[in-house]
Amino acid sequence: MSEKPINAYSSALYGGRLTVDLDAIAANWSLLRSRLAPGSECAATIKANAYGTGQAETAKRLFEEGCRTFFVAVPTEAMALRQTLPSATIYALDGLFPDTADLLLQHDVRPVLGSLDELKEWAALCRTARKSFPAAVHVDTGIHRLGLSGDEFGTALADLELMGPFKPSLFMSHLACGSDPDHPMNQEQLARFTELTSPFKGVPRSLANSAGVLMGPDYHFDLVRPGISLYGGRAFDHGDNPMQPVAKVEARIMIVRNVPKGDAIGYGATQTAKRALRNAVVAAGYADGLLRRASSSDDRPGGFGMIGGHKASILGRISMDMITLDVTDIPEHLVQRGGLVEMLGPNVAAADMAAYAETIDYEYLTSLGRRFERIYGPLG
Repeated sequence: MSEKPINAYSSALYGGRLTVDLDAIAANWSLLRSRLAPGSECAATIKANAYGTGQAETAKRLFEEGCRTFFVAVPTEAMALRQTLPSATIYALDGLFPDTADLLLQHDVRPVLGSLDELKEWAALCRTARKSFPAAVHVDTGIHRLGLSGDEFGTALADLELMGPFKPSLFMSHLACGSDPDHPMNQEQLARFTELTSPFKGVPRSLANSAGVLMGPDYHFDLVRPGISLYGGRAFDHGDNPMQPVAKVEARIMIVRNVPKGDAIGYGATQTAKRALRNAVVAAGYADGLLRRASSSDDRPGGFGMIGGHKASILGRISMDMITLDVTDIPEHLVQRGGLVEMLGPNVAAADMAAYAETIDYEYLTSLGRRFERIYGPLG
């Protein structure tokens, strides 16, 4: 018997569901665009399957909203996106992998050249063809990941023989500490990027991620490339988050049982019932992206779910396929076999759940829903 594709089964057969509100993603993009300095373009970063929301669906909705430039991480993501958006501008942030230039050109993908070797290879390609193929050039202003050093950047870009006909379509850099808008490194990187790129007139520039957009017009330049904010996540570590939630994860209750006072719960017996409890076991776990580090124990609290407006704390370890929740104080009629528990959504922020797992909402969002039924529509 052939295997059915995901979402081909009855909803009742899934351990949970992931609802994605594409209109909310579009609204978040429009809000960011409304905050831009005049003349700055709002692109969208949709790497990692659009942060778990679905690359094809999210890209199409953002294109409908007016987005025309997209950033992904690797060439395979870019080539898949080209099938979805034939006329969009697509950049691959991880740059030019060896022996891939012809395929990138074939699919009209622009690499973000992140090293001197990549720049030399692309420039040589342009020299041989006697034309400039569009590509971005990444300059490192302090994060020390991808990007030409300041000396490499200035020397290479001024070398007419090396560059030949190649003219970059974009200069870009990346903020290391944008999540803390008061961090002095933000201003240092802004000054460094401005200093390095200003001598080369006529090439658009991009520095701002989501945090850079919210830090104001000094960071906007010609193009911004928000990511986490599009998906309702926090750009800043502290303060209000102006973005709408875009995803909701609901996990199905399998059984409700009583746990006597003093008994241990879950793998490793890490949590002991301090009173007689009612315990709901739900069909989701770390294999579904509900991170194991958000487990609870006698020494530390874990994450939580929401049932009918009531908070249900995680009890013990999150396992591969199951989570146990304390539902002792929740009305019994709300906690029934087959019912659904909100584990992410309007009432359970990704940033809050990520904090219990000692991580960030980026990791939480991009891990979700591998086995869930996926639905596109309002979060309800």
